[in-house]
Amino acid sequence: MGVKRIQRGLYLLIIYGLAFATAFLTIVRVGVLLVTKGPRKMLHKKRRETEPLCFSDPTFGTHGYLHLEEVRLHYVSSGSPDKPLMLLVHGVLENWYSYRYQLREFSDKYRVVAIDQRGCGDSSRPSGIKEYQLERMVKDVKQIITALGYSKCVLIGHDWGGAVTWAFAGCYPDMVEKIVVCNSPHFHCFRNYVRTHWAQFKKSWYFFFFLLPILPEIYIGLNDYGFLDRIFLGKTAGVHTGAMTQEYVDAVKYIFPNISSMTPSINYIRANLLHPPSSRYGQKVTKPVLLIWGCRDFSLENGLAEKTKDFAYNMDIKYIKDACHFVHMDEPEKVNSYIREFLSKQSR
Repeated sequence: MGVKRIQRGLYLLIIYGLAFATAFLTIVRVGVLLVTKGPRKMLHKKRRETEPLCFSDPTFGTHGYLHLEEVRLHYVSSGSPDKPLMLLVHGVLENWYSYRYQLREFSDKYRVVAIDQRGCGDSSRPSGIKEYQLERMVKDVKQIITALGYSKCVLIGHDWGGAVTWAFAGCYPDMVEKIVVCNSPHFHCFRNYVRTHWAQFKKSWYFFFFLLPILPEIYIGLNDYGFLDRIFLGKTAGVHTGAMTQEYVDAVKYIFPNISSMTPSINYIRANLLHPPSSRYGQKVTKPVLLIWGCRDFSLENGLAEKTKDFAYNMDIKYIKDACHFVHMDEPEKVNSYIREFLSKQSR
């Protein structure tokens, strides 16, 4: 017990040291921007009182709510309830609308359900970092499948939703038929990789910065949430098809009316740095897996895709050379084509 406490103490010392180092660099950068662009522009926030029309577009599906043990989750469902379930799980600073291209595409053969994970969109936002540990989000998925009237599903996840997908498929293989993951390595693979690859360590700076209280929220909110413009539409995003639009970014900004509303989503990262998932969530996935990887990912090295093969018995990788981290929105036609081909092959 004493050795474990010492190891945890050293772990916390290291990650908090990195957090304060990135905080210092960020504060310096913000100071430069305040001087060069002016405080008025940097502190400006546009008022968004009217819900974006895209959120109520009936062609995406029907809105509903599920009352789980700990939270109330909002979802959008497209397709007949008598069809097999396809469950879509989004990532950090996103919501159900991230899967707009998949909701329409697969409703011919599936009941496609895109959720707002806990802390996001119109779902409950429990307070406290521990409420966003991976194990709680895995538990949510288990309850969602049952609450929708199913015993299993095709599970699709992106970013942190991908981490949830990997963990769920490993823990509950009988509740998934197939899984598709977009630009998200297995969590334990990422943890091992970042320790041994300097390029990935540099790309992961925001993990440590996000560990700090309130400062990340303030930083993201500067210049009318300019951070969101940069990651979704800016040069770092690598977006080129036009499928990622300003309409989408404005919709994301709407779900964050103030900086405190971002805290639950950022808590995904805080919770799992401070309370890493146990080995139970590192189990090798037995069901067929399709990993779709946009090669211009600003936050993840391409080498992670190949390394993730160690965590699946039967996995295929489809690389999309010019797509960004948000590959399912950046190249929806290619992504949907790969998913449909994968599902067709496995059902024969």
